[in-house]
Parts: sequence; structure tokens; C-alpha cells
Amino acid sequence: MRRRRRHGLHSLRVQLTVANVVLLSLGIVMATAVSLMAARFYLLDKIDTELKASRTSLNTAGFTLRQIESLRELGVELDKFGAGAATGPLPAPAVLYVAVDPAGAPVALGPLRPTPRQRALAAAVADPAAVAADEDPRDVLVRGEPYRLVGARLSDGTIILIGTSTGALHEGMGKALRLDLAFGTLLLAVLACVTMFSVRRRMRPLEDMVETSSEIAEGDLTARVPSSRHPTQEVEQLRLALNSMLHQVESAHRTRERSAAQLRRFVADASHELRTPLAAIRGYLQLYDKGMLQERAERRRVWDRVLAETDRMGRLVDELLTLARLDQRPELRLRNVDLSRLVREAAEDLRVQQPDRPVAVAAEGALLVRADESGLRQVLGNLVGNVRVHTPTEVPVRLGVERVDGVVRLCVADEGPGLGEEDAGRVFDRFFRAGGGAGSGLGLAIVQGVVRAHGGEVSVATAPGEGLAVTVSLPARGQSGLPPRDDDA
Repeated sequence: MRRRRRHGLHSLRVQLTVANVVLLSLGIVMATAVSLMAARFYLLDKIDTELKASRTSLNTAGFTLRQIESLRELGVELDKFGAGAATGPLPAPAVLYVAVDPAGAPVALGPLRPTPRQRALAAAVADPAAVAADEDPRDVLVRGEPYRLVGARLSDGTIILIGTSTGALHEGMGKALRLDLAFGTLLLAVLACVTMFSVRRRMRPLEDMVETSSEIAEGDLTARVPSSRHPTQEVEQLRLALNSMLHQVESAHRTRERSAAQLRRFVADASHELRTPLAAIRGYLQLYDKGMLQERAERRRVWDRVLAETDRMGRLVDELLTLARLDQRPELRLRNVDLSRLVREAAEDLRVQQPDRPVAVAAEGALLVRADESGLRQVLGNLVGNVRVHTPTEVPVRLGVERVDGVVRLCVADEGPGLGEEDAGRVFDRFFRAGGGAGSGLGLAIVQGVVRAHGGEVSVATAPGEGLAVTVSLPARGQSGLPPRDDDA
């Protein structure tokens, strides 16, 4: 998988490089075409201007062929190729004059006979009269060499063909094209190298992301994308977002593992706790079924034991159901509850159940919290019941409630034997019983679940020989932050 992803990144680098090279190639081709076309248009326009000027001078002078023979008014030797001054970036083309009759045949100028090139120029023109009548110069080939051609009609009807070679122009255009292609090719090669290097450096963070993803796929959830030396803003934002997502995924995975482990432990502990009363009930029923309980007193004792185990199993099932509902985050029936009143009532219940136990209460007046009253009663009942079951009756217990900085604190403390550090860290675990004592081990777990459902916290302070103090912290009235559900009828 990792190789396939690396190949994908390699292909992406190649695609980006090819795209840049293609775009630059198009730019170079377009720029070269425009520049060459502009240069050609400029040079041809200059040649055409000179040709038109020569034609105009012949047309307006009113010369005849005989006058030209005697006066040589043209200023050039008609039997040679004229050469103008080099006024442009390319050498000026040779100028060729030839006189033709109306039929298109070249004629002599006195003793000067038409040269082979002049005859070739005349032969290249099919209709000299049309050339003379045409305002724009024409392109012709004279012995494979390009010429621009115009015609001038003399007053006696003779046509003078004036041709300027454009071979030097085309040769210069070819050299310029080859130079542009060579320079463009070199520029494309340089661009390809620079693009490959730049893309490779810029895509290094993406390669790190691919490697990190591969490591995570192989089971290493702690892998993160490292920071690049020269990060771009977009890539850095992507790196931060990906690392944040990976952190969330890792946290969710750890939470899921813990939840699965907790669920397995919970099911195992619940099965173990339920197996004990079920085994006792089954054993007593087998004794009864086999007729081994002959005495009435024995049958009564067995019946009482079956009822006791049934009650124990029923309480355990009720506590399990309570924990299951708390795990599902039930909707609380919130109302204004006087926590001081609940504390005083819990203390009175403890005094009734254990008259010999010293009970101190610090809950004067009214202290309102917005909470579920049945849930708070269950919290107090479990805390007081924990003291009642796990401490001797002569051990004093203190119940108090107070408001501190917008937080209501409920404390139930005893002066019993206390717990060690290891046991204190597990008191809220389900089915945990310190020293294998009595009870189901779900009381404090239910307390923690109810308090967290109210948006509060619960803590324990204990040490061997110093008793146990459980403190419940709840938001004061109007500060719970829970969805409102008023039942204040």
C-alpha cells in the first residue's frame, strides 16, 4: 500500500512538471509566432514601401522606353542587380528591373540585352498588365528565390517590372526561429528541473502525511505528521488539521478500547455476582426437591435463605439497571431542590437505623440546587449506606453541605478505618469491594454516575486509620448547564 501511494505522489510530481512545461511551451510558441509575424510584417512593409515609391516615380515622370534608354533616369544599371542601403536588421535585398512589352516578353534597352535573371523574372509573371494595375506588391519565385514584385506602366505602354529579393528576409526569419527554438528548449529544460525540485520540496509534507497514514494503518495510532522546514500556509493548515483529526481518532479509539474493556469486566463481574445467589437458591431447591428437609424449622430456615438471596439478587439487578440508565445519559427531571433538607432527612434515617452511632449534621437553612431530587436522594442513601455497612456503629459520621464560590459541596465523612492508596483509587470502580467486604460494590459507582449526570464531580479523601470523606460538588442553582425540564408544580 505504501509503495502504491508513493507511486501516486511520484506521478503527481510528473504531472505537475509536465503541465508547467506544456504551458511554458505554448507560451514560447505563441511569443515566437507573434514576434516573427510582427518582424516579417514590418520588413515586408518596408520593402513594399520602397517598391511602391519606385513605381510611383516611374508612373508620374511620364517616361517612355526610348527616353529611359537615353537618359538612364532610373539611376541603376538595368543589366545588374541593384543593392540598396542596409537600413534594417537584415541586409537590404537586391532590386531587379526588367522592361517587358504588352505580351510579357522582356525587351532590350538599347545595347543592353536582358540578363537571364531578368528573363526569369519576366517569365515568372503571367500577366504583366495585371501586375502594373495592381496596387499591392505580389510574391513570385525567380529560380527558387522569393521576390516581391510591382509593375509600372510607361507612357508608351511598356511595363517595367520591379522586383526585390526577400531571400535574405526569409533566411533571417529562419535563423531567428531556430534561435528561439534553441533558447526555448533550453528554457524548458531548466524549467523542468526547477519544477521537479520545487514540487519535490513542496510535496514533502504530503509524503510525510502518506507515511504517517501508513504507520497508523499498521497500528501505530501515536504517529503524527512532522512540521516541514519551509511549509506553505495551506500545507501547514492541512498538517495541523490532520494531526488534530488523528488525535481525535486516537482518543476515540482509546475510549472505545476502555469502554469495551470496561463492558467486558462489567459483564464478568455482574455474572459473578449473580451466580452466587443463583447457586444458593438452586442448592436449597435441590435439597427441598430431594426431600432432605424434613424438619419444619429447617424448611423455614431454607425458605428465609432463599428469600434473602432473592432480595440480594433483586437489589443487584436494580443497581445494574441504574448504572445502565446512567451510562445512557438519561434526561433528568430538574427542579429546585433544597439539599440541606435532604441531608437532614438522611441523617435522621441513619439515627433511626443505628441509634448508637454519633451523627453530626451541618446543614442549616435552605440551600437550593437545580437537580433531580430522586437522584440526589440516591446519592445520599448510597453514601450513608456505605458508612452504615462498612464501619462499626460506634464510629462517628458527619454530614454537611455548604456553598463555596458558586459550587455546592456535600460531604459525608466518617472516622472509620479508612482505605489505602490503592483501594482509594478504585472506590468508584464497579463491583469493587475493599477487603472483600459486604455489598455489591456498585454504591459509589452509582454515586459517581448520578453526580456526573448533574454536571458535578465527586472526590474521596482517605488514609489508613483516618476515616473516609466523600465530597460531592454540584453547580449552584441556575448554573448546572443542563437542559431545562421544569417540574416545579
